Amino acid sequence: MRHFIFAVLLSVGLYAPAHAQGTEIETNIRAQIEAFQADDFDSAFSYASPTIQQVFRSPENFGAMVKNGYPMVWRPAELRFLDLRDVAGQLWQKVMITDAKGHVHVLDYQMVNLEGIWKINAVQVLEAPGIAA
Repeated sequence: MRHFIFAVLLSVGLYAPAHAQGTEIETNIRAQIEAFQADDFDSAFSYASPTIQQVFRSPENFGAMVKNGYPMVWRPAELRFLDLRDVAGQLWQKVMITDAKGHVHVLDYQMVNLEGIWKINAVQVLEAPGIAA
């Protein structure tokens, strides 16, 4: 019985930090998308990692890239968080986005923790469920 209680306590102890980490990641991705919806590119840019900020150099350039390259992120109709995964030591958050036309997109967000704050370091579009290549 003691082993069972220890196992439960250990699993809860390991789950709590992972769950909190996932919640923080989801909060930051959601906040960036809400900033895009409000055309607040300064705020949206603040959720990007320094690497991404160096690539785009300004919130305006970043906003233009998202509007033209990721319109489902700029104006989503629905947002759903899927798996948070560790891939080769990097955390990736899968997000399913339904755009204004009802099309489903699955995106993978690479997240980095910089001084205790989660930043978006990359986004890639994945094949959406039910769509064949």
